[in-house]
Amino acid sequence: MQFIFNGRQNVGRVYIFKLVLRIRKAVLALLQRAPDTAIIIKAVNTGYKGTSSAHTTFIIENLKESYQIGEELFVTVHAKDFDNTSKSYGGDFFQAKLFWSETKASVFGEVVDLLNGSYSVRFLLPWNGEAQVAVRLIHSSEAVQVVKHHRDTDSDRVYFNGYYEGPGPNKTRLRETVTCNMKWDKNGLERMGAGDCCCEHNDPRTQETWRCQRPKSLPCSALMYHSMGGYRNRLTNKEKMLITRHFTTQTTTACLKDKHIYMMGDSTMRQWFEFFVKAVPTLKKMNLHVQYQSGPLIAVDVENNIDLHWRAHGVPLRTRKTAIADLHYISNEIDDQAGGPHTVFIFNLGPHFTTYPLDFYTHRVLRIRKAVLALLQRAPDTTVIIKTVNTGYKDIFGSDWYSLQLNRVLHWAFQDVGVYILDVWQMTACHYSKENIHPGPVIIKNEMDILLSFLCPD
Repeated sequence: MQFIFNGRQNVGRVYIFKLVLRIRKAVLALLQRAPDTAIIIKAVNTGYKGTSSAHTTFIIENLKESYQIGEELFVTVHAKDFDNTSKSYGGDFFQAKLFWSETKASVFGEVVDLLNGSYSVRFLLPWNGEAQVAVRLIHSSEAVQVVKHHRDTDSDRVYFNGYYEGPGPNKTRLRETVTCNMKWDKNGLERMGAGDCCCEHNDPRTQETWRCQRPKSLPCSALMYHSMGGYRNRLTNKEKMLITRHFTTQTTTACLKDKHIYMMGDSTMRQWFEFFVKAVPTLKKMNLHVQYQSGPLIAVDVENNIDLHWRAHGVPLRTRKTAIADLHYISNEIDDQAGGPHTVFIFNLGPHFTTYPLDFYTHRVLRIRKAVLALLQRAPDTTVIIKTVNTGYKDIFGSDWYSLQLNRVLHWAFQDVGVYILDVWQMTACHYSKENIHPGPVIIKNEMDILLSFLCPD
Protein backbone atom coordinates (compact mmCIF):
# COMPACT_ATOMS: atom_id res chain seq x y z
CA MET A 1 0.00 0.00 0.00
CA GLN A 2 1.18 3.49 -0.62
CA PHE A 3 -0.09 6.48 1.29
CA ILE A 4 0.87 10.13 1.45
CA PHE A 5 1.30 11.31 5.04
CA ASN A 6 2.11 15.00 4.89
CA GLY A 7 -0.65 16.68 6.87
CA ARG A 8 -2.49 18.15 3.88
CA GLN A 9 -4.89 17.08 1.18
CA ASN A 10 -3.35 15.68 -2.00
CA VAL A 11 -5.88 16.23 -4.75
CA GLY A 12 -5.55 14.13 -7.89
CA ARG A 13 -3.09 11.61 -6.50
CA VAL A 14 -3.64 7.93 -7.27
CA TYR A 15 -3.05 5.65 -4.31
CA ILE A 16 -1.99 2.07 -5.02
CA PHE A 17 -2.64 -0.57 -2.38
CA LYS A 18 -0.50 -3.70 -2.29
CA LEU A 19 -0.78 -6.70 -0.03
CA VAL A 20 2.29 -8.85 0.51
CA LEU A 21 1.28 -12.25 1.89
CA ARG A 22 4.09 -14.74 2.25
CA ILE A 23 4.26 -18.09 3.96
CA ARG A 24 7.48 -18.46 5.96
CA LYS A 25 8.78 -20.87 8.57
CA ALA A 26 8.82 -19.28 11.99
CA VAL A 27 8.48 -20.20 15.66
CA LEU A 28 5.30 -19.00 17.30
CA ALA A 29 6.15 -16.80 20.28
CA LEU A 30 2.73 -15.99 21.66
CA LEU A 31 -0.91 -16.38 20.63
CA GLN A 32 -2.66 -13.06 21.07
CA ARG A 33 -5.98 -14.68 21.85
CA ALA A 34 -7.00 -18.33 21.98
CA PRO A 35 -9.40 -19.62 19.30
CA ASP A 36 -11.52 -22.73 19.67
CA THR A 37 -8.70 -25.27 19.88
CA ALA A 38 -11.04 -28.24 19.60
CA ILE A 39 -12.28 -27.04 16.21
CA ILE A 40 -8.75 -26.54 14.92
CA ILE A 41 -7.51 -29.93 16.15
CA LYS A 42 -10.49 -31.58 14.47
CA ALA A 43 -9.66 -29.72 11.27
CA VAL A 44 -6.02 -30.86 11.42
CA ASN A 45 -7.00 -34.47 12.04
CA THR A 46 -9.41 -34.50 9.11
CA GLY A 47 -6.78 -33.29 6.66
CA TYR A 48 -7.90 -29.65 6.43
CA LYS A 49 -5.50 -27.69 4.23
CA GLY A 50 -5.47 -24.58 6.39
CA THR A 51 -5.40 -20.87 5.68
CA SER A 52 -4.31 -19.88 2.19
CA SER A 53 -2.30 -16.68 1.85
CA ALA A 54 -3.27 -16.57 -1.84
CA HIS A 55 -6.99 -16.45 -1.08
CA THR A 56 -6.89 -14.36 2.11
CA THR A 57 -8.06 -10.80 1.52
CA PHE A 58 -8.08 -7.47 3.34
CA ILE A 59 -9.82 -4.12 3.36
CA ILE A 60 -8.73 -0.66 4.51
CA GLU A 61 -11.19 0.63 7.08
CA ASN A 62 -12.45 4.19 6.59
CA LEU A 63 -9.98 4.87 3.80
CA LYS A 64 -9.09 8.53 3.29
CA GLU A 65 -7.10 10.35 0.62
CA SER A 66 -4.54 11.63 3.12
CA TYR A 67 -3.65 11.23 6.78
CA GLN A 68 -2.12 13.33 9.56
CA ILE A 69 1.01 12.25 11.40
CA GLY A 70 -0.04 10.45 14.56
CA GLU A 71 -3.28 9.12 13.12
CA GLU A 72 -4.01 5.41 13.08
CA LEU A 73 -4.68 3.20 10.08
CA PHE A 74 -6.81 0.10 10.45
CA VAL A 75 -6.75 -2.92 8.15
CA THR A 76 -9.12 -5.89 8.41
CA VAL A 77 -7.80 -9.23 7.18
CA HIS A 78 -10.29 -11.94 6.17
CA ALA A 79 -8.74 -15.42 6.27
CA LYS A 80 -9.78 -17.99 3.66
CA ASP A 81 -8.76 -21.59 3.08
CA PHE A 82 -7.38 -23.26 -0.05
CA ASP A 83 -10.92 -23.74 -1.37
CA ASN A 84 -11.45 -19.95 -1.14
CA THR A 85 -13.92 -20.46 1.72
CA SER A 86 -13.98 -17.91 4.55
CA LYS A 87 -12.74 -19.30 7.85
CA SER A 88 -15.04 -19.15 10.86
CA TYR A 89 -12.41 -19.33 13.62
CA GLY A 90 -9.19 -17.55 14.46
CA GLY A 91 -5.72 -18.58 15.52
CA ASP A 92 -3.75 -17.65 12.39
CA PHE A 93 -0.40 -16.02 13.05
CA PHE A 94 -0.02 -12.83 11.00
CA GLN A 95 2.73 -10.23 11.18
CA ALA A 96 2.29 -6.73 9.83
CA LYS A 97 4.48 -3.69 9.40
CA LEU A 98 4.31 -0.19 7.93
CA PHE A 99 7.56 0.76 6.21
CA TRP A 100 9.24 2.79 3.51
CA SER A 101 12.42 1.33 2.01
CA GLU A 102 13.91 4.59 0.74
CA THR A 103 14.12 6.12 4.22
CA LYS A 104 14.51 2.78 6.05
CA ALA A 105 11.62 3.78 8.32
CA SER A 106 9.27 1.15 9.73
CA VAL A 107 6.77 0.51 12.51
CA PHE A 108 5.14 -2.71 13.68
CA GLY A 109 1.42 -3.31 13.25
CA GLU A 110 -0.64 -4.69 16.12
CA VAL A 111 -2.71 -7.68 14.98
CA VAL A 112 -5.81 -8.53 17.00
CA ASP A 113 -7.52 -11.88 16.46
CA LEU A 114 -11.30 -11.39 16.31
CA LEU A 115 -11.76 -15.17 16.72
CA ASN A 116 -14.09 -15.46 13.73
CA GLY A 117 -11.65 -15.72 10.83
CA SER A 118 -11.03 -11.97 10.70
CA TYR A 119 -8.15 -9.92 12.11
CA SER A 120 -7.83 -6.24 12.88
CA VAL A 121 -4.45 -4.61 12.25
CA ARG A 122 -3.64 -1.20 13.75
CA PHE A 123 -0.80 0.99 12.47
CA LEU A 124 0.45 4.29 13.86
CA LEU A 125 1.36 6.74 11.09
CA PRO A 126 4.55 8.31 12.43
CA TRP A 127 6.31 10.08 9.54
CA ASN A 128 5.84 12.42 6.56
CA GLY A 129 5.79 10.97 3.08
CA GLU A 130 4.96 7.60 1.63
CA ALA A 131 4.67 4.23 3.29
CA GLN A 132 3.95 0.65 2.39
CA VAL A 133 2.07 -1.96 4.40
CA ALA A 134 3.16 -5.60 4.43
CA VAL A 135 0.98 -8.28 6.01
CA ARG A 136 2.48 -11.78 6.15
CA LEU A 137 0.88 -15.07 7.06
CA ILE A 138 3.52 -16.80 9.14
CA HIS A 139 1.46 -19.82 10.25
CA SER A 140 -2.12 -20.86 9.61
CA SER A 141 -4.21 -21.59 12.70
CA GLU A 142 -3.85 -25.30 11.90
CA ALA A 143 -0.07 -24.96 11.73
CA VAL A 144 -0.08 -22.99 15.01
CA GLN A 145 -1.66 -25.98 16.74
CA VAL A 146 1.08 -28.20 15.34
CA VAL A 147 3.77 -25.80 16.57
CA LYS A 148 2.13 -25.54 20.00
CA HIS A 149 1.74 -29.32 20.29
CA HIS A 150 5.41 -29.93 19.63
CA ARG A 151 6.45 -27.18 22.01
CA ASP A 152 4.43 -28.84 24.77
CA THR A 153 5.34 -32.47 24.04
CA ASP A 154 8.66 -32.56 22.16
CA SER A 155 11.10 -30.27 23.90
CA ASP A 156 13.79 -32.88 23.35
CA ARG A 157 13.57 -32.29 19.60
CA VAL A 158 16.57 -30.04 20.29
CA TYR A 159 19.30 -31.85 22.19
CA PHE A 160 22.82 -31.07 23.40
CA ASN A 161 26.17 -32.77 23.86
CA GLY A 162 27.94 -33.21 27.16
CA TYR A 163 31.66 -33.97 27.06
CA TYR A 164 33.07 -36.00 29.96
CA GLU A 165 36.81 -36.28 30.39
CA GLY A 166 39.00 -37.92 33.01
CA PRO A 167 42.09 -40.02 33.66
CA GLY A 168 42.17 -43.58 32.38
CA PRO A 169 44.46 -46.54 32.90
CA ASN A 170 48.17 -46.24 32.14
CA LYS A 171 48.09 -42.42 32.11
CA THR A 172 45.57 -42.30 29.28
CA ARG A 173 42.79 -39.77 28.91
CA LEU A 174 39.21 -40.98 28.67
CA ARG A 175 36.64 -39.01 26.70
CA GLU A 176 32.94 -39.67 26.27
CA THR A 177 30.24 -37.65 24.52
CA VAL A 178 26.65 -38.11 25.65
CA THR A 179 23.26 -36.46 25.13
CA CYS A 180 22.09 -33.81 27.59
CA ASN A 181 19.04 -31.67 28.19
CA MET A 182 17.05 -29.90 30.87
CA LYS A 183 15.39 -32.09 33.49
CA TRP A 184 11.64 -31.67 33.41
CA ASP A 185 8.81 -34.02 34.15
CA LYS A 186 6.94 -33.36 30.91
CA ASN A 187 7.34 -31.94 27.38
CA GLY A 188 9.13 -35.09 26.22
CA LEU A 189 12.23 -34.45 28.31
CA GLU A 190 11.43 -37.53 30.37
CA ARG A 191 12.28 -39.66 27.34
CA MET A 192 15.98 -39.50 28.23
CA GLY A 193 15.31 -42.22 30.79
CA ALA A 194 14.57 -42.87 34.42
CA GLY A 195 16.29 -44.18 37.50
CA ASP A 196 20.07 -44.45 37.31
CA CYS A 197 20.24 -43.65 33.57
CA CYS A 198 21.59 -40.17 33.93
CA CYS A 199 23.85 -37.76 35.70
CA GLU A 200 22.01 -34.82 37.25
CA HIS A 201 23.89 -31.56 37.59
CA ASN A 202 21.98 -29.36 40.02
CA ASP A 203 22.30 -25.64 40.45
CA PRO A 204 21.35 -24.91 44.08
CA ARG A 205 20.52 -21.26 43.48
CA THR A 206 18.25 -21.60 40.46
CA GLN A 207 17.06 -25.05 41.55
CA GLU A 208 17.35 -26.22 37.95
CA THR A 209 18.88 -29.50 36.86
CA TRP A 210 20.93 -30.20 33.75
CA ARG A 211 20.64 -33.89 32.90
CA CYS A 212 23.07 -35.98 30.85
CA GLN A 213 23.13 -39.63 29.96
CA ARG A 214 25.50 -41.41 32.33
CA PRO A 215 28.94 -42.03 30.76
CA LYS A 216 30.08 -45.64 30.73
CA SER A 217 33.59 -45.18 32.11
CA LEU A 218 33.63 -41.81 33.85
CA PRO A 219 31.91 -40.34 36.92
CA CYS A 220 29.25 -37.65 36.71
CA SER A 221 31.70 -35.13 38.11
CA ALA A 222 33.82 -35.40 34.95
CA LEU A 223 31.54 -33.16 32.83
CA MET A 224 33.89 -30.66 31.19
CA TYR A 225 32.32 -29.20 28.04
CA HIS A 226 28.98 -28.47 26.43
CA SER A 227 27.83 -27.95 22.85
CA MET A 228 24.80 -28.04 20.62
CA GLY A 229 23.88 -31.59 19.69
CA GLY A 230 21.28 -31.48 16.96
CA TYR A 231 17.62 -31.56 16.02
CA ARG A 232 15.03 -34.32 15.86
CA ASN A 233 12.20 -33.87 13.38
CA ARG A 234 9.08 -35.40 14.87
CA LEU A 235 6.57 -33.83 12.51
CA THR A 236 4.19 -36.24 10.84
CA ASN A 237 3.72 -35.99 7.08
CA LYS A 238 0.35 -34.28 7.59
CA GLU A 239 1.89 -31.78 10.00
CA LYS A 240 4.68 -31.03 7.52
CA MET A 241 2.03 -30.13 4.95
CA LEU A 242 0.59 -27.56 7.35
CA ILE A 243 3.93 -26.02 8.27
CA THR A 244 5.52 -25.97 4.81
CA ARG A 245 3.56 -25.96 1.59
CA HIS A 246 6.47 -25.54 -0.79
CA PHE A 247 7.26 -28.31 -3.25
CA THR A 248 10.82 -29.33 -4.06
CA THR A 249 12.03 -30.98 -7.27
CA GLN A 250 11.65 -34.37 -5.63
CA THR A 251 8.17 -33.78 -4.22
CA THR A 252 7.00 -32.18 -7.46
CA THR A 253 8.17 -35.21 -9.41
CA ALA A 254 6.53 -37.57 -6.93
CA CYS A 255 3.28 -35.59 -7.16
CA LEU A 256 3.21 -35.75 -10.97
CA LYS A 257 4.19 -39.42 -11.13
CA ASP A 258 1.81 -41.60 -13.20
CA LYS A 259 -0.22 -38.59 -14.31
CA HIS A 260 -1.40 -37.46 -17.73
CA ILE A 261 -1.67 -33.68 -17.52
CA TYR A 262 -3.51 -31.72 -20.19
CA MET A 263 -3.24 -27.92 -20.12
CA MET A 264 -5.16 -25.58 -22.38
CA GLY A 265 -5.32 -21.82 -22.34
CA ASP A 266 -3.26 -18.75 -23.07
CA SER A 267 0.39 -17.85 -22.58
CA THR A 268 -0.03 -17.57 -18.78
CA MET A 269 -1.01 -21.25 -18.77
CA ARG A 270 2.01 -21.96 -20.97
CA GLN A 271 4.11 -20.46 -18.17
CA TRP A 272 2.91 -23.35 -15.99
CA PHE A 273 3.99 -25.84 -18.64
CA GLU A 274 7.41 -24.19 -18.79
CA PHE A 275 7.68 -24.21 -14.99
CA PHE A 276 7.12 -27.97 -14.79
CA VAL A 277 9.66 -28.63 -17.53
CA LYS A 278 12.27 -26.70 -15.53
CA ALA A 279 11.18 -28.02 -12.12
CA VAL A 280 11.29 -31.70 -13.11
CA PRO A 281 14.67 -32.46 -14.77
CA THR A 282 13.46 -35.82 -16.05
CA LEU A 283 10.67 -34.16 -18.06
CA LYS A 284 11.97 -33.85 -21.62
CA LYS A 285 10.28 -31.49 -24.03
CA MET A 286 9.68 -32.86 -27.51
CA ASN A 287 9.95 -30.76 -30.67
CA LEU A 288 6.72 -31.15 -32.63
CA HIS A 289 7.79 -28.49 -35.16
CA VAL A 290 4.78 -26.28 -34.48
CA GLN A 291 4.31 -22.61 -33.65
CA TYR A 292 5.51 -22.38 -30.05
CA GLN A 293 3.09 -19.58 -29.12
CA SER A 294 0.06 -21.76 -29.79
CA GLY A 295 1.38 -25.31 -29.53
CA PRO A 296 0.69 -28.10 -29.11
CA LEU A 297 3.63 -28.68 -26.74
CA ILE A 298 4.47 -31.93 -25.01
CA ALA A 299 7.00 -33.10 -22.43
CA VAL A 300 7.49 -36.70 -21.37
CA ASP A 301 9.12 -38.36 -18.36
CA VAL A 302 9.44 -42.06 -19.19
CA GLU A 303 11.07 -42.89 -15.86
CA ASN A 304 8.14 -41.53 -13.80
CA ASN A 305 5.40 -42.14 -16.36
CA ILE A 306 4.47 -38.46 -16.75
CA ASP A 307 3.19 -36.83 -19.91
CA LEU A 308 2.56 -33.09 -19.90
CA HIS A 309 0.63 -31.32 -22.65
CA TRP A 310 -0.17 -27.70 -23.42
CA ARG A 311 -1.98 -26.10 -26.31
CA ALA A 312 -3.77 -22.81 -26.89
CA HIS A 313 -7.50 -22.55 -26.24
CA GLY A 314 -8.46 -21.98 -29.86
CA VAL A 315 -9.76 -18.86 -31.55
CA PRO A 316 -9.92 -16.01 -30.75
CA LEU A 317 -6.15 -16.12 -30.17
CA ARG A 318 -3.61 -13.33 -30.60
CA THR A 319 -0.66 -15.30 -31.89
CA ARG A 320 1.79 -15.67 -34.74
CA LYS A 321 0.97 -17.53 -37.95
CA THR A 322 -0.41 -20.89 -36.84
CA ALA A 323 -1.93 -23.88 -38.55
CA ILE A 324 -5.71 -23.83 -38.15
CA ALA A 325 -5.63 -27.58 -37.54
CA ASP A 326 -3.61 -27.00 -34.36
CA LEU A 327 -6.22 -24.69 -32.81
CA HIS A 328 -8.67 -26.77 -30.77
CA TYR A 329 -11.56 -25.66 -28.59
CA ILE A 330 -11.26 -26.55 -24.89
CA SER A 331 -14.68 -28.17 -24.76
CA ASN A 332 -13.87 -30.39 -27.75
CA GLU A 333 -10.61 -31.51 -26.14
CA ILE A 334 -12.43 -32.40 -22.92
CA ASP A 335 -15.08 -34.31 -24.89
CA ASP A 336 -12.30 -36.39 -26.47
CA GLN A 337 -10.76 -37.38 -23.11
CA ALA A 338 -11.69 -40.61 -21.38
CA GLY A 339 -10.58 -39.23 -18.01
CA GLY A 340 -9.76 -41.30 -14.96
CA PRO A 341 -7.74 -41.21 -11.72
CA HIS A 342 -4.47 -40.49 -13.54
CA THR A 343 -5.85 -37.70 -15.73
CA VAL A 344 -5.57 -34.01 -14.83
CA PHE A 345 -7.19 -31.39 -17.00
CA ILE A 346 -6.20 -27.75 -16.39
CA PHE A 347 -7.44 -24.78 -18.37
CA ASN A 348 -7.87 -21.02 -18.38
CA LEU A 349 -9.76 -18.59 -20.57
CA GLY A 350 -9.24 -14.87 -20.28
CA PRO A 351 -7.20 -12.08 -21.90
CA HIS A 352 -7.99 -13.03 -25.51
CA PHE A 353 -11.71 -12.54 -24.77
CA THR A 354 -11.60 -9.05 -23.27
CA THR A 355 -12.57 -7.34 -26.54
CA TYR A 356 -15.78 -9.35 -26.91
CA PRO A 357 -19.20 -8.94 -25.27
CA LEU A 358 -19.61 -10.73 -21.98
CA ASP A 359 -22.39 -12.92 -23.30
CA PHE A 360 -20.01 -14.35 -25.93
CA TYR A 361 -17.53 -15.29 -23.18
CA THR A 362 -20.37 -16.71 -21.09
CA HIS A 363 -21.49 -18.85 -24.03
CA ARG A 364 -17.95 -20.27 -24.37
CA VAL A 365 -17.64 -20.93 -20.64
CA LEU A 366 -21.01 -22.68 -20.43
CA ARG A 367 -20.05 -24.95 -23.31
CA ILE A 368 -16.90 -25.89 -21.38
CA ARG A 369 -18.99 -26.43 -18.24
CA LYS A 370 -21.17 -28.88 -20.14
CA ALA A 371 -18.08 -30.78 -21.29
CA VAL A 372 -16.64 -30.86 -17.75
CA LEU A 373 -19.90 -32.18 -16.32
CA ALA A 374 -19.94 -34.95 -18.94
CA LEU A 375 -16.30 -35.80 -18.21
CA LEU A 376 -16.96 -36.04 -14.47
CA GLN A 377 -20.06 -38.12 -15.16
CA ARG A 378 -18.13 -40.77 -17.12
CA ALA A 379 -14.96 -40.51 -15.01
CA PRO A 380 -15.72 -38.87 -11.63
CA ASP A 381 -12.16 -39.43 -10.36
CA THR A 382 -10.73 -37.09 -13.01
CA THR A 383 -9.08 -33.94 -11.59
CA VAL A 384 -10.17 -30.66 -13.21
CA ILE A 385 -8.47 -27.39 -12.27
CA ILE A 386 -9.43 -23.95 -13.55
CA LYS A 387 -7.03 -21.01 -13.44
CA THR A 388 -8.68 -17.61 -13.28
CA VAL A 389 -7.51 -14.53 -15.15
CA ASN A 390 -4.64 -12.62 -13.57
CA THR A 391 -4.10 -8.86 -13.58
CA GLY A 392 -1.66 -6.98 -15.78
CA TYR A 393 -3.45 -5.07 -18.52
CA LYS A 394 -4.49 -1.43 -18.07
CA ASP A 395 -5.43 -0.36 -21.61
CA ILE A 396 -8.63 -0.44 -23.66
CA PHE A 397 -7.73 -3.81 -25.22
CA GLY A 398 -7.25 -5.75 -22.01
CA SER A 399 -8.17 -3.67 -18.97
CA ASP A 400 -8.21 -5.47 -15.63
CA TRP A 401 -11.83 -4.32 -15.36
CA TYR A 402 -12.65 -6.62 -18.28
CA SER A 403 -10.73 -9.48 -16.70
CA LEU A 404 -12.55 -9.10 -13.41
CA GLN A 405 -15.89 -9.58 -15.18
CA LEU A 406 -14.55 -12.74 -16.85
CA ASN A 407 -13.47 -14.11 -13.47
CA ARG A 408 -16.92 -13.53 -12.05
CA VAL A 409 -18.46 -15.50 -14.92
CA LEU A 410 -15.99 -18.36 -14.33
CA HIS A 411 -16.78 -18.53 -10.62
CA TRP A 412 -20.52 -18.39 -11.31
CA ALA A 413 -20.43 -21.09 -13.97
CA PHE A 414 -18.43 -23.61 -11.93
CA GLN A 415 -19.63 -22.86 -8.40
CA ASP A 416 -21.60 -26.12 -8.20
CA VAL A 417 -19.21 -28.32 -10.19
CA GLY A 418 -16.63 -30.62 -8.59
CA VAL A 419 -13.57 -28.74 -9.82
CA TYR A 420 -10.73 -26.77 -8.25
CA ILE A 421 -10.56 -23.06 -9.02
CA LEU A 422 -7.10 -21.56 -8.56
CA ASP A 423 -7.87 -17.86 -8.16
CA VAL A 424 -4.70 -16.03 -9.21
CA TRP A 425 -6.36 -12.62 -9.52
CA GLN A 426 -5.52 -11.47 -6.01
CA MET A 427 -2.11 -13.16 -6.09
CA THR A 428 -1.05 -11.07 -9.07
CA ALA A 429 -2.89 -7.88 -8.05
CA CYS A 430 -1.47 -7.80 -4.53
CA HIS A 431 2.05 -9.14 -4.99
CA TYR A 432 5.02 -6.90 -4.27
CA SER A 433 6.68 -7.65 -7.63
CA LYS A 434 6.05 -5.53 -10.71
CA GLU A 435 2.64 -6.21 -12.21
CA ASN A 436 2.75 -7.99 -15.54
CA ILE A 437 0.26 -10.02 -17.55
CA HIS A 438 2.97 -12.68 -17.48
CA PRO A 439 3.78 -12.97 -13.75
CA GLY A 440 7.36 -13.32 -12.56
CA PRO A 441 8.96 -16.55 -11.29
CA VAL A 442 8.07 -15.90 -7.62
CA ILE A 443 4.35 -15.71 -8.39
CA ILE A 444 4.46 -18.70 -10.73
CA LYS A 445 6.15 -20.75 -7.99
CA ASN A 446 3.43 -19.74 -5.52
CA GLU A 447 0.76 -20.71 -8.04
CA MET A 448 2.46 -24.06 -8.58
CA ASP A 449 2.61 -24.77 -4.85
CA ILE A 450 -1.15 -24.32 -4.63
CA LEU A 451 -1.75 -26.34 -7.81
CA LEU A 452 0.35 -29.21 -6.48
CA SER A 453 -1.46 -29.06 -3.15
CA PHE A 454 -4.67 -29.70 -5.09
CA LEU A 455 -3.11 -32.68 -6.87
CA CYS A 456 -1.31 -34.10 -3.84
CA PRO A 457 -3.03 -33.01 -0.60
CA ASP A 458 -1.43 -35.83 1.42
